[in-house]
Amino acid sequence: MAIQKQMDAGEWGMLVALSLLWGGSFFFIGIAVKELPPVTIVTLRVSMAALALLIVCRIMGLHLPRQWAVWRAFFGMGLLNNIIPFCLIVWGQTHIASGLASILNATTPLFTVIVAHFLTADEKMTGNKLAGVLIGFVGVATMIGPAAFGGAVSSLWGQIAILGAAISYSFAGIFGRRFKAMGVPPLMTATGQISSSTLMLIPAALLIDKPWTLAMPSLGTWGALIGIALLSTALAYLIFFRILATAGATNLALVTFLIPVSAILLGSLILGEQLEIKHFAGMAMIAAGLAAIDGRLPAKLRNFLRKAPA
Repeated sequence: MAIQKQMDAGEWGMLVALSLLWGGSFFFIGIAVKELPPVTIVTLRVSMAALALLIVCRIMGLHLPRQWAVWRAFFGMGLLNNIIPFCLIVWGQTHIASGLASILNATTPLFTVIVAHFLTADEKMTGNKLAGVLIGFVGVATMIGPAAFGGAVSSLWGQIAILGAAISYSFAGIFGRRFKAMGVPPLMTATGQISSSTLMLIPAALLIDKPWTLAMPSLGTWGALIGIALLSTALAYLIFFRILATAGATNLALVTFLIPVSAILLGSLILGEQLEIKHFAGMAMIAAGLAAIDGRLPAKLRNFLRKAPA
């Protein structure tokens, strides 16, 4: 079954929900990195999420697939979608500001459009897609502002790490399409790939961070870990694989444009932060980029121009 070129209202709603969940991950990471090293944070994140999803599967009477081909795919997805990007993002955020990290993370759709063009038959690059991605990225940079690029916290290697995570996410989106063809439902896919990530990360955390030598984290840090595990990982991946199965990797990658929007709007609504002209300008550009990628608005505009009297 081919991937849908345009998302329906339900898929757009899930994409917005996913942006809220993943937008919160930058906040949670910002708290956790003050007390814990990166690999330990990522290991706790995926292991707690895996435990939560396994409990959900048990309650629903579901069992993970036993075929080696499926588990080989789980391990590949866990590496591309969890271990590599999570570690790079957490490490990168110890060297650069979260605003700059959000901008660099928003390059994911650009990389995905390129990767999907060469590795898929039904998500080829079009002028609308490329233009929409570029407009959306400029919108993210406009909304966050030039201040994100300055300051002593900026680091070239930190920026490269976030870009590496974006590239890994783009390949993960393409790789993850195979689970639909294998007949693995979203809940099983989310549980399997996060469980395989846990199995790979625990030995790494023991070897690299030696967690038994670390001080006990504060209650605030534990709260952040629970938030990032249950909300930004377990629940987010249930939505992630549902969108991927029907809307495709290119459409799914658009969530990285919406994450900064969600973060800024939440800051305004909950923390009383002031919205500035740059925020509205950036959001307008992101909306224009999303409309261009979706394709329906440009098509309607072309039809209108054809029917207009000369």
